[in-house]
Amino acid sequence: MGTDLQKPAEPDLRTVRRAVAGAAMGNAIEWFDYAIYGYLAASIGINFFPEASPTAQRLFVFAGIAIPFILRPLGGVILGPLGDKFGRRRVLATTIVMMSVATFCVGLIPSFTVIGVFAPILLLLCRLVQGFSTGGEYGGAATFIAEYAPDRRRGFFGSFLEFGTLAGTVLGASLATAVQLGLPEESLNSWGWRIPFLIAGPLGLIGFYLRNKLEDTPAFQHAQASGDTSTAPFKDVVRSVWPQILILIGFVILLNVADYALLTYMPTYLTQVLGISDTEALLILIGVMLVMMLLIAPVGALSDRVGRKPLLLASAIGFVVLSYPAIALVGMKDPLPVTVGVAVLGLLLLLMLGTIGSALPAIFPTRNRYGGFSIGYSLSTALFGGTAPLVIEALIGATGNVYVLAYYLMGAAAIAIVPILLMPETARISISHPTDIPGREPVSV
Repeated sequence: MGTDLQKPAEPDLRTVRRAVAGAAMGNAIEWFDYAIYGYLAASIGINFFPEASPTAQRLFVFAGIAIPFILRPLGGVILGPLGDKFGRRRVLATTIVMMSVATFCVGLIPSFTVIGVFAPILLLLCRLVQGFSTGGEYGGAATFIAEYAPDRRRGFFGSFLEFGTLAGTVLGASLATAVQLGLPEESLNSWGWRIPFLIAGPLGLIGFYLRNKLEDTPAFQHAQASGDTSTAPFKDVVRSVWPQILILIGFVILLNVADYALLTYMPTYLTQVLGISDTEALLILIGVMLVMMLLIAPVGALSDRVGRKPLLLASAIGFVVLSYPAIALVGMKDPLPVTVGVAVLGLLLLLMLGTIGSALPAIFPTRNRYGGFSIGYSLSTALFGGTAPLVIEALIGATGNVYVLAYYLMGAAAIAIVPILLMPETARISISHPTDIPGREPVSV
């Protein structure tokens, strides 16, 4: 263990902004992929599962979101500890290339009518690569921003990680809307749906360039210089920070159920379950997400002043109390109540999205931050996030109850309240110390 415990100097604001942009770009590409996959679910179903019924096509398509999450924990277990051993930047440069190439290749796969069963097999392979790479992406990006950001503004800068989520989703939804509105149905289903997937290629090159131009985080460089990086990072993570991993898993249940339900499944819920027109549904969702993008940085800045836990608790309690009324408004099917219902869910989600980029990395010490975060986050996401659209769609199909979405959100929120209460408050506390939980003894559960 090294003896130099002096806090590393904070980088200049220009460097921080470049680091935030490079990290958020990967999150944007990840959610760009989810958005175009979810918004173009009907076209994907027709191309890869033409012999199935419309309901079965939707289930197969959403299985293409859920199944790759099997590999997401493996990506977290392998890539996260590597980020603690060799550096955040190297691993993040790798994950953004893998994600963008996998999405790009989906746009190149011939349809079922051309190559038969190999079409869905190739689609699944691309989705599996996507799942593995994202296992090391989010934890690394959150760690990268948190370790670059000034302590007193970590909430503000951390919020831009999820700004990337919303920006990628809006871009993907907008492109999907553009090809749906701009092309005849026959052209859309034969080749037009491929265009958004192919755009992931140049987006990935931009993200790789941004990340490769940066040095590693000051906190990691300091830990490395002090001899405080681990030679056996996975074993170190399991032995040292399992209580923090459990807290993260419990909270991320709500985060991911809300994320995937609102940003990935909601288009299908509005159009296929409730029968709202494609254009109306897409415009409502894009409008709500644009408002969320405008408000997310102020929410992050607010967490710097009042703390992370009050906002996270408000979100969880809000989902317990307001999910059913919000879905009831959406179920009225008229534009105004649908917009209000989606906006209520979006604002509750926003309280989490503006806060988690600063709250969650800070509960881990520097030497285990990337690995601990990635393992816990990818495991919780695999179990409860990527599966959410598939489970909700299957339950609605089996029961005919359109309020399943509300019940799912309420259950996840009730679970998340406990880990939020156990989570240490880390606002305005340095996370740059190489070995300790920032300013606190390690949390116990």
